[in-house]
Amino acid sequence: MTEERDAAAIVRQLEEDIVLGRIHPRERLPEDTLMQRFGAKRHVIRRALHELAVIGVLEHVPNKGAQVRAFTEAEVRDLYDLRELLETTAASLISLPLAANDLARLYAVQRAHDAASAARDPAAIFRANLAFHRTLFALCPNAFLVEALEAASARAHGIRFASLRDPTAVETARQQHHAMIVAAEHGNRDDLVQLCREHLPASRAAYLAYAVTP
Repeated sequence: MTEERDAAAIVRQLEEDIVLGRIHPRERLPEDTLMQRFGAKRHVIRRALHELAVIGVLEHVPNKGAQVRAFTEAEVRDLYDLRELLETTAASLISLPLAANDLARLYAVQRAHDAASAARDPAAIFRANLAFHRTLFALCPNAFLVEALEAASARAHGIRFASLRDPTAVETARQQHHAMIVAAEHGNRDDLVQLCREHLPASRAAYLAYAVTP
């Protein structure tokens, strides 16, 4: 495995640890500890930490090093306002009703999300959820909008963990995914946009209830 792939694998694992609440807001990530954990060289660890900082889930604190970013209430609300704006706009631009091959891809990725939800596997739920939304919003014809949307979504990774603990929230999200597919299949644009809007507040509310900073 190349050093680039090593760093990518470390990013993926730490990203998952943050999303699933194994690593908490403000928790430090010492380079030496990560070197030992992953059996990686320091520059590979630093590359991974830099990528996570670029995503927005880590921050570098002077004299302390990297730590998981903790969001204030205002930051959480502002980030989710941005996500709502981007995702509803993207949904409004998707050509409807969906072509058969696009619809088949959406159903396929949602079956993986259904299976992960049934297994109550938080890591698989997280990955399958990302796959569903990437597949849906890839249908938006504005590539710059999709890029901005994915960047905002990635920045929210550290906020998602609270809702992944809640089976009711997971089931609600699963049902909303199916409703989005049905709306897209039948060309119901207003329904699709509204479902995208309603899909976001659960993780925001759960984080605010669990881990808001002053």
